[in-house]
Amino acid sequence: MKYLNYILAIAKHKNMTIAAEELFVSQSSLSQYLSRLEQELGTPLFYRTKTELVPTPAGELYIDSAKKVVAIQKELYHNIAALNQRGNIRIGVTSNFGMRMLSELIPDYKKTYPDVSIEISELGLPALKKMIMEESLDLGIAAVPNLAPFADQAKVLRKEPVLFAVPSSHPYAKEHPNDTLTPQELARAFSNENFLNSKRGSSLRIVADQILSEANFTPHTFCETNNIAATRSMIAHGNGVAFIAESCAVDRDRITYYSFNPPLFRLNALFNRKNWKPSEAEQVFYQLLLHYFDSITESPYLAESHTVSN
Repeated sequence: MKYLNYILAIAKHKNMTIAAEELFVSQSSLSQYLSRLEQELGTPLFYRTKTELVPTPAGELYIDSAKKVVAIQKELYHNIAALNQRGNIRIGVTSNFGMRMLSELIPDYKKTYPDVSIEISELGLPALKKMIMEESLDLGIAAVPNLAPFADQAKVLRKEPVLFAVPSSHPYAKEHPNDTLTPQELARAFSNENFLNSKRGSSLRIVADQILSEANFTPHTFCETNNIAATRSMIAHGNGVAFIAESCAVDRDRITYYSFNPPLFRLNALFNRKNWKPSEAEQVFYQLLLHYFDSITESPYLAESHTVSN
């Protein structure tokens, strides 16, 4: 099994050095193993070019079979663990709401299934999508603009409003404390403001760029960060404005939040890897995540009781 994974790592990276680093072996050892295997088979498995290793037809056959064998081993171990309600769930999270979900659900879940381990990785959206595609994660909780390219591997948990955060000391906030914003009004009222943008690739940035494009407006970017606490702090101190998801819309005594007309949303979604075959215990955990928002009529994340309407 170890050597099958060696070949799969080479095929994945098409680079001996990177594959060796992932496998925690020396490059020379990995290269020697590949050479011995090719001699044993009597045919090369990879074409050596100046820039990469490309599978030969024989290599494609070997890689395909190696994947099947590794999958059989994983399923076997998984089924054996399920006999005793054991298991290991690997889950990636991109947003604050996901960590809040897990912090609330896991303690009660572990009372019933104490032998199921749950590995949590905090990731950016591009990294989470990549790891779901590579089957390095079982599940992912993410805020996304849409479900592409995982429509058949994703469920929408809810549509989360995206708001526009302005210092409460701002003249516009004092004159229009309860208004909604259109893209055109945003461009007109805040054309001279510093925008605190989320980093490219994040769900908020994708949604924000969409509405700014509709308004034909390119704002002045003060900084880019995915640290929502830092963004809120700068807004509260009058140092800029920003798009913020409802689940992060706190500190309302110093920050005024505006909803949009028409409403602006991102999706809170639950992803699963393509070949995930959950045990009974893992299926229970999946269902807890899937139905987390079903009984919630008001956002559980806001520090104050005020909730922005959809």
